[in-house]
Amino acid sequence: MNENEISHKIIGAAIELHKTLGPGLLESAYEKALAFDLKELGFNVDTQVPIDLVYKGLKLENAYKIDILINDLVIVELKSVEALAPVFFAQTLTYLKLSGKKLGLLINFNTEILKTGIHRIVNNL
Repeated sequence: MNENEISHKIIGAAIELHKTLGPGLLESAYEKALAFDLKELGFNVDTQVPIDLVYKGLKLENAYKIDILINDLVIVELKSVEALAPVFFAQTLTYLKLSGKKLGLLINFNTEILKTGIHRIVNNL
């Protein structure tokens, strides 16, 4: 299954989750619930994946953490905020570049209709 096929399934699971729980919960609740649903769909799901960064020869261990990594291909960055700030898009793109992944989904669960809170971010896809 490629990145686009995986992202389609992730979006479907996120929409179902949002229909069930609605907006207003902490990001961590959505993370655990979405990870559970994706595992139930048969995906390999890792959460809070620490990634090292090398800067001018200096290794910075656990420089950042990916919220959810699916099948070692797609990054999901979760938010539960009033509005997505531009820094969240930049953060997700940076995560893609530093990890060598090609597709990320930035999902804000604090929306009335989740579709408006889902953003695809690509890195040479």
